[in-house]
Amino acid sequence: MILYPAIDLKDGKAVRLLRGDMDKATVFNDDPAAQARAFVEAGCEWLHLVDLNGAFAGAPVNAGAVEAILAATAVPTQLGGGIRDMATIESWLNKGLARVILGTVAVEDPALVRKAAKAFPGQVAVGIDARGGRVATKGWAEETDVLVTDLARSFEDAGVAAIIYTDINRDGAMQGPNIEATAALARAVSIPVIASGGVSSIDDLLALKDCGARLNGAISGRALYDGAIDLRSALARLAG
Repeated sequence: MILYPAIDLKDGKAVRLLRGDMDKATVFNDDPAAQARAFVEAGCEWLHLVDLNGAFAGAPVNAGAVEAILAATAVPTQLGGGIRDMATIESWLNKGLARVILGTVAVEDPALVRKAAKAFPGQVAVGIDARGGRVATKGWAEETDVLVTDLARSFEDAGVAAIIYTDINRDGAMQGPNIEATAALARAVSIPVIASGGVSSIDDLLALKDCGARLNGAISGRALYDGAIDLRSALARLAG
């Protein structure tokens, strides 16, 4: 199971939000590229980036920070937030991203997801963010009546590389991931699932690894910044 260190970008800085609230942002590093280098030096295989401003704006906002991270590191990197048209998808992949994450458009324009996944095999993931089992969009600001499992299953034949499932109520709260819901989703679809939201300890990571459903990976942010998880140690435990 891959551990994806998260760098959430707001106003050019690396931050973490509490339950997706932009007004409850903690700045952890003024230099996101330096943060990315630190994660890579600790041995991570991937980086997970989110353009928080972009998720609300519907277009890239923290492009400069993302480009600086790509220039400073060599590990594959995935990005979500504000990616809502084919031109933006193509632009980011041309700049060196390994994978783009499509969230809002997965609900509002599923045909775009299919088109992108066909055009860029292995480089398009779907981000499913949910409260109470129902999908939220536009930076988690708008809730829908769409069920997580229904949305995931609708892309079974689309060729998407992964589904990144975030339980919004757990995100940044350091209360543990929603293992039951994540495992249920992973068992419901053949698409690889990456868990996100609430990972606060190595025990959480091991519980996800051993949940009985094959997960592709888990994303952790605040726990790495707070020191609750030592990245180097966690990577060694997950590899064992």
